[in-house]
Amino acid sequence: MKAALRERIEEALRELLANEDDRRELPEFAIEVPRQKEHGDFSCNAAMMLAKRLSRKPREIAEELKALLGDAGGLAASVDVAGPGFLNVKLADSGWQDLLHDVIAAGTHYGQARSPEVVAASVGDESPRVQVEFVSANPTGPLSTGHGRQGVLGDCIARLLEATGWDVTREYYFNDGGRQMRVLGDSVKARYLERLGRAAAPPAEALADPEKAWVDEIDGLPVVFPADGYQGDYIVDIADGLIEREGEALVDEPGDGRFREEAQRVIFEDISRTLERIGIEFDVYYNERSLYDEGKIDEALEDLRSAGLVYEADGAVWFKATDRGLDRDRVVIKSSGEPTYLMPDIAYHREKFRRGFDRVIDVQGADHIEQFPFVREATDVLGVDRDRVELVMHQFVTITSGGERVKQSTRKATFVTVDELVEDVGADVFRFFMIERKPDGHLDFDLDLAKDKNWRKNPAYYVQYAHARTHGIERKAKEAGVSMPEARRFDASRLALAEEIELVKKLASFPEVVMRAATTREPHHVAYYLREVAGLWNPYLQDGDRHRVLSDDEGLSAARLGLSLAVRNVLASGLGLLGISAPERM
Repeated sequence: MKAALRERIEEALRELLANEDDRRELPEFAIEVPRQKEHGDFSCNAAMMLAKRLSRKPREIAEELKALLGDAGGLAASVDVAGPGFLNVKLADSGWQDLLHDVIAAGTHYGQARSPEVVAASVGDESPRVQVEFVSANPTGPLSTGHGRQGVLGDCIARLLEATGWDVTREYYFNDGGRQMRVLGDSVKARYLERLGRAAAPPAEALADPEKAWVDEIDGLPVVFPADGYQGDYIVDIADGLIEREGEALVDEPGDGRFREEAQRVIFEDISRTLERIGIEFDVYYNERSLYDEGKIDEALEDLRSAGLVYEADGAVWFKATDRGLDRDRVVIKSSGEPTYLMPDIAYHREKFRRGFDRVIDVQGADHIEQFPFVREATDVLGVDRDRVELVMHQFVTITSGGERVKQSTRKATFVTVDELVEDVGADVFRFFMIERKPDGHLDFDLDLAKDKNWRKNPAYYVQYAHARTHGIERKAKEAGVSMPEARRFDASRLALAEEIELVKKLASFPEVVMRAATTREPHHVAYYLREVAGLWNPYLQDGDRHRVLSDDEGLSAARLGLSLAVRNVLASGLGLLGISAPERM
């Protein structure tokens, strides 16, 4: 409806400017939904955008636009001039009612359209390519709730981008080398020896500095762990699996290699099952180690050096970030010769664009926000436009139960895992709760509410039940021998009640919600919207006397069945964009 109104206003503007002998481009103007209903369905600032250009008062221009606009080709019931020169437009009910035919005809594709970003970046019929990188947890343990939030957020962003025309690649970046993995291997080895009643050989770092190790005794024998070793039950399970297959054959195994390999295999299988369980599939798994093996890190470092943005000090190699406007320089190669986390990140981001992506979106936790500006500036130096690299940052998740916060410790593995939460509440509820808050806002996961099966209380069930009820209506119609109406074969004008028009208006705004959520990378807009639709539809059906769908009035029945189909399409489409099922029965 907004698009149709914009076309009519543009026609009026062209006529007004022609009367002024002004052949320049039309001004950029906005059409917004007023906060107060009495101001109409839409408000337009076109007159104020022309005031300076035409050296005229905006209200005077607005009055002329009003006269030229008329009833906007039958779209408008009224057009009023308000305030300093706004055009307030109330659309005719017939315009809203007729929209139902389009919603039904589009099916679950309603709301999907190529975004202005896509149109600008497309070459012919070929869609621009975007990489969305998310989760990217190293294989050191089960996925935490923070990874779960990031996984759902990244997947929903990818779904929204696909709905608005992007060619999307979902990517998981991980590192199965480095100190974290060595600590993981040492932890498994210690538990393996412990379970066999053998003494563990202390890691080299423990021998160098005993204060950095944690020592326990099993049957009087020392079992040595790194101070920050992984202590969860899953480490014991991995060790038990090795004992079952290998027996005592690995007791004298030097180093941590065999134990690290087994831990990585088991944990990655567990991570993959968890992601599959919540409906997330990746197109690419990218191993950080390949950047070392293929010389990409050394290449990126030398290119930064050639650009004069690398220097040596205190035995380390530094990225001269202050030359790029950042507040400090950063070490990229330690004095030990080992790269910091920043250097492979820089090389990795350049490789993303070498692989042909037009845009890259990193979905990361708040703990990565400090690193991102350095990565973006360095890749800009290496030939990648910094504006083509985006960060979607999300805050952490806390879980509450009984009004109390559930305490968590990642290193000690006392955190609540994604699998545990999904086991308690189900994948659909998990996804809905993880996505219904703005990404950069803290998320409080109310476990008691998520477990509540009452559809009136649980927001995920409230939306799903609204969808299921449309199928219930169809089943009743078939039992009564009434067919569901075809897209354009019913009289939508029979939907004359104020609450029916309000519902149709809400359905009409869905394409704009999808576009906004995709453009801002904020899927929570869709979750909010679905709750609003359900908040209109469920009460509508509760008033069975006033809103009876099936009656002796065939025309009214057909119109209300059409409304039910339109509600179904929008709810199914919106739930699909959030990766949540749209059940037919509940």
